[in-house]
Amino acid sequence: MNELRFRQVHLDFHTSEHVPGVGSDFDADAFASALKRAHVDSVTLFSRCHHGWIYHDTRFPNRHPSLTCDLLAEQIRACHGAGIRCPVYITVGWDEYAARTHPEWVEVDEDGKRHGRGPLQKSGGWLKLDFASPYVDYVIEQTMEVVDRFGDELDGFFFDIIHQWGVHGPWCIEEFRKMGLDPENPAHQERMREELKVRAVTRISEAVWARRPGLPIFHNSGHVGPAFERMLPASSHLEVESLPTGGWGYMHFPISARYARTKGKDFLGMTGKFSETWGHFNSYKPLAALEYECFSSLALGGKCSIGDQLHPRGVLDAATYDLIGAVYAQIEEREPWCRGAKGVAEIAVVNAEEFDKSSERMDPRNLGAARMLMEGRHQFDFVDSQSDLSGYRVLVLPDVVPVDGPLRERIDAFIAAGGALLASGTSGLGAGISGFPAESAGGPLEFSPDFLRPAEGLVGRSDTDYVMYERGQAVRAADGAEVLATISEPYFERSWDRFVSHAHTPVARATDAPAALVAGKIAYLAHPVFTTYAKHSMPFHRDLVLACLERILPTPLLEAEGPTSLQATLTRQDDRHVVHLLHYIPERRGLTFDVVEDRLPVHGVRVRARVPAAKATLVPQGEPLPLQQEDGTVSFVVPQVDGHQMVLLES
Repeated sequence: MNELRFRQVHLDFHTSEHVPGVGSDFDADAFASALKRAHVDSVTLFSRCHHGWIYHDTRFPNRHPSLTCDLLAEQIRACHGAGIRCPVYITVGWDEYAARTHPEWVEVDEDGKRHGRGPLQKSGGWLKLDFASPYVDYVIEQTMEVVDRFGDELDGFFFDIIHQWGVHGPWCIEEFRKMGLDPENPAHQERMREELKVRAVTRISEAVWARRPGLPIFHNSGHVGPAFERMLPASSHLEVESLPTGGWGYMHFPISARYARTKGKDFLGMTGKFSETWGHFNSYKPLAALEYECFSSLALGGKCSIGDQLHPRGVLDAATYDLIGAVYAQIEEREPWCRGAKGVAEIAVVNAEEFDKSSERMDPRNLGAARMLMEGRHQFDFVDSQSDLSGYRVLVLPDVVPVDGPLRERIDAFIAAGGALLASGTSGLGAGISGFPAESAGGPLEFSPDFLRPAEGLVGRSDTDYVMYERGQAVRAADGAEVLATISEPYFERSWDRFVSHAHTPVARATDAPAALVAGKIAYLAHPVFTTYAKHSMPFHRDLVLACLERILPTPLLEAEGPTSLQATLTRQDDRHVVHLLHYIPERRGLTFDVVEDRLPVHGVRVRARVPAAKATLVPQGEPLPLQQEDGTVSFVVPQVDGHQMVLLES
């Protein structure tokens, strides 16, 4: 199976039937030349869009009514002539033509309403197709026409909008009956959504691979997390859609990529050139933002994809490809140190999405854990409860991870093999984990907010209290456990008839109740500290976790001195390692999303890495750095990090 290219463009082409002259200005040489000048080596091209129109000659009636040429065929020939790969896009979940001509195929919710755009709605929204209906047969038929027509010219497929929401149409009700499920039961409804998605992607991929074994395929649902697990076999690789300004935010990608990269598949990070999100024409984000988003993918072991939308007449926007080219020229220069590279991690964080799908794209526990560990420059992955833990040194259970019998056994085996554990909130409490430092003492704590007083030398000041905004758990120390912090209580908990000042009640008394404990290589914090940091961003909460982590991981794999905004990651490429240093700072300049406009150089960054190396070299510059070696640790100083800097470590 072909390795993903590093410099992809996802070229949207959702074009209304009311637009005349579609493809009328398309020039094959100009199209390929524009992509080539922008250093693009792969471009996703459209067979069928969300409007339901097809952009090539077809036996189906929904060829775009104003299409002036066999556009997809001409695009593929032009790109292949320039050495550019062309996976083909086919919409699945949204298709306005199919919804209009087969209204019985549209999803229906439990109130009998069609799911999606209202009949007079002007902005946003599409009608959603029911995967239990014969619509999926049509998707497969149209896909196989593309397979048969383009044959060996076909480089792969990108199937989009793999979602299922309304499951109460006639086709779904029949499926409920067949499966013996109750359409009134929310858990059964969720199971139906899952089954229909898995069934659809499996059928589509099996049909394609029966004719073209090994052809690259990805099924996109806008997010890669534990809910994607059952759909993994139907995708050859992963494309992590994550437009920071388009609703995903700048923390979505580092969380999702750290999960996706554990699945044994090649992956890329998909952002967009748009100042905001998909479908914005003549909208350009700053160069520094696009650099940051693409370099972040390299730093985590991935490839790059930048979203654009082709003008209906078929001409690429020059300003867009000047912007993309300015970034992709740098990506191309860095490829020799990224090709075949894999992310290196020593900490595994159990992905909270596995247990709570209500905040799938940005779970607060995941966010808090990711921010803490990134700001501490730790090397970590997000994993699920079934992941192989043998390659990690520390397992983190953030706030609310339920530990059942099988997971407890795996955790016990991990600890017995020398692994360390950090848990918080209800995670692991009362689960019978061998050597766990805390025992439950009656459920949630009486007061919230309450306060934490750290032991001397742990973090902060030992002569003061720090507010803990989210309610913790009442615990007592297990035999042999060391108390690292205790709880102080307020006078009372704020209520409608008793309150102090603007917010919460101050400290009234110290207690001996433990707030943080450690026993051997297991640390426990009684409060949901990861959620707390995600919601309140008080540095003490992060520093508390990092201090506890230092007790069970005193010799981290990578350390870098600098501001907390400096990111440091490690990848391995055969028998050598590459350190990636990034320094870009997203700012909340508008009402709803963050932007990056400037590079902010950092000077004199000292780095320590516990990897075998005899020399360090700035790449791609090729400049050697003085390297010190001591007790299995190498250290060096990077003179300047101007946005993104790589350091090659080799023997």
